[in-house]
Amino acid sequence: MKHPLADLFDGAEEIARAISSREATSDSDPTHDHVPRSSRALDTCHPERLDLVVSEVVEETPSTRTFRLRRPDGADLPPFLAGQYVAVYADGTSRPYAISSSPARLDHYDLTVRRVPSGRISGHLLDGLAAGDPLTTGGPLGTFHHNPLFHGDDLVFLAGGSGVVPAMSMIREIVDRGLERRFHLLYGSRDLGDVVFREELDALAAADPRIRVDHVIQNPGDGWAGPTGLLSAALIDALTGPLDGRMAYVCGPQALYPYALDQLTELGLPRRRIRFEANGAPADPTRQPHWPAGTDPAEEVTVTARGTAFRTPRGRPLLDALEDAGVRPEAACRSGECGLCRLRVVKGTVHHAEEARLRLSDPPAGYLHSCVAYPLTDLELDV
Repeated sequence: MKHPLADLFDGAEEIARAISSREATSDSDPTHDHVPRSSRALDTCHPERLDLVVSEVVEETPSTRTFRLRRPDGADLPPFLAGQYVAVYADGTSRPYAISSSPARLDHYDLTVRRVPSGRISGHLLDGLAAGDPLTTGGPLGTFHHNPLFHGDDLVFLAGGSGVVPAMSMIREIVDRGLERRFHLLYGSRDLGDVVFREELDALAAADPRIRVDHVIQNPGDGWAGPTGLLSAALIDALTGPLDGRMAYVCGPQALYPYALDQLTELGLPRRRIRFEANGAPADPTRQPHWPAGTDPAEEVTVTARGTAFRTPRGRPLLDALEDAGVRPEAACRSGECGLCRLRVVKGTVHHAEEARLRLSDPPAGYLHSCVAYPLTDLELDV
């Protein structure tokens, strides 16, 4: 049957004729192995796990290193979009790390990791990972990337600290592929010793008119004549000029996000032209306005999953508590976005953080994203 919308598309008649002229196939015909071919394509481009090897470690700053990862056999890695991340699996848990290398070069992924105070995985990687060591990751994921249909070709990126990592991948892609795209990076750092990729960024900006980089240093010390302080509306306006029609990306510590939104809104940039990278569970869920009044986040409740029962504070993400109890759902973004850690509540009540990107049907059916869900009462989970 002809689809009623078919005639609205250019070339519909030619496509219909091509389809009608194909020979009939059957599942028993070995020359038409659609299912195996589809499975191979999915495994190649969207693998659940990648067993990689560290080929090189580069010290970027005293607190930051880049780990270059390759396949043991040297084959290309799955394609990705500049700005995406992979989940790194280690020490019984996982953390997402943005890829800093160019998507034009698939013989390796570069993961640039900054030490987080008391960080379970950043410390594990920075203190224990060396060239030649194996490392397991997931495939590339994430929605924080350039969309040429909607984002245009004149971009502004506000980065703070390690938030420069996805910007580095975007810049490298522009250079490697010769893209007709303008990219202005405003990169805020605590001090000059804290600037990741400084030499390369400055060299690329000096050599390529499409790339502009402005470092903004909070505590510059002697010898710095550039911008200082925070990425305020006045400073953004002075450095970028009018933002009319431009797309702004924001990536950095959690505190940067509401601040950057206020500054960009003050400059008249509509919310739809501002993109934020997902950045973990809220540091304090009780500060969100819909946290139930009078609910003590330190009080413990009982969670039961896969026949295991354990106690956990209300203010701790369910995913973290499950992992420590030996129950390990699939997970990647740990920010409420990807949905891989989606579970169902059989009994009990949870708090969904603002970061949870739930389907409309999830709350009525009892589903949650465990990375940004908090147990308010005793829970029974279907994991």
